[in-house]
Amino acid sequence: MANIDFSAEIRALRATYTSIERVSDVEALKEDIAELSERAGEPDLWDDPAAAQKITSRLSHRQSELERLNRLVSRIDDLEVLVELGQDEDDADSMGEAATELESIRKSLKELEVVTLLSGEYDEREAVVSIRAGAGGVDAADFAEMLMRMYLRWAERHGYPTTVMDTSYAEEAGLKSATFEVKAPYAFGTLSVEAGTHRLVRISPFDNQGRRQTSFAAVEVIPLIESTDSIDIPDNEIRVDVFRSSGPGGQSVNTTDSAVRLTHIPTGTVVSMQNEKSQLQNRAAALRVLQSRLLLLKKEQEDAEKKAFAGDVKASWGDQMRSYVLNPYQMVKDLRTEHEVGNTSAVFDGEIDDFIDAGIRWRTDNRNADKS
Repeated sequence: MANIDFSAEIRALRATYTSIERVSDVEALKEDIAELSERAGEPDLWDDPAAAQKITSRLSHRQSELERLNRLVSRIDDLEVLVELGQDEDDADSMGEAATELESIRKSLKELEVVTLLSGEYDEREAVVSIRAGAGGVDAADFAEMLMRMYLRWAERHGYPTTVMDTSYAEEAGLKSATFEVKAPYAFGTLSVEAGTHRLVRISPFDNQGRRQTSFAAVEVIPLIESTDSIDIPDNEIRVDVFRSSGPGGQSVNTTDSAVRLTHIPTGTVVSMQNEKSQLQNRAAALRVLQSRLLLLKKEQEDAEKKAFAGDVKASWGDQMRSYVLNPYQMVKDLRTEHEVGNTSAVFDGEIDDFIDAGIRWRTDNRNADKS
């Protein structure tokens, strides 16, 4: 703490904040809030509940953005006052508190700085994440379940609501596949860098000879469809199959054929949902995810650069973007960014912000390089 040059550090914080404020365009943000507030106050707002929900949700998100910026600059001001008082009174406790707050503000600025890099067409959207087991048998199914828990814990740490939409359990252990929503602003832009093939190396708990096993799982991330998106699917292009929902080990979840599988015949895209209570609810949820995937496919086909969204993830050798090694040493390493962490337990418990931040910066650098 004695070695901290608080004057220099506070100047650096203010410089970083200024660059974030410039990119965030605070004046435009305020104008947007004023316009949305006016629309939210119209007496006939709730005549169209879907449109009203979109307006009030966007207003809340934009107000949160402005509040976050204002709170940060206030914290920097307060830190400067705390440092002055601590130095004037030679108060070690105050200086210790200042050091802790300095590090906390640094972290908050870093998080906000990463958000300013999310400028893709769909980056502001909520996300639908799908995980499926790849090569590796029962270990791959177990790995898929480990990844699902990792992302759900990550969302929980940030206070982001999630809804599990579909789970297909493997016979012995783990998951064949799972799909869930992350309901937060910029969830898609943030989590889209997690899309790809993940590789696990460990001593298999399912091998009675204790041999090391390599297994794979694929992660797909798509933006959630909105009611204003124009994607219409004719009924004759969809095949609907209904079946009985099931839980781990084949145990029946309910006694009716409420689970729904939709197949888009022209593209072969398949979506299944079984976690809602009724067939009607599962069908509506499945249709929304199918629309999201087809909208993304449509945009990708129109875009010659083919944005790095869901893509074709093989979940096998030669295609992995991140390795999780538990034996003979412990290390999680992203093969694109070279970011690595030795605390594998923390990673599987949802501490993946550094991987996500590095991925977003890596993607931004690549996009800028492609433009130059």
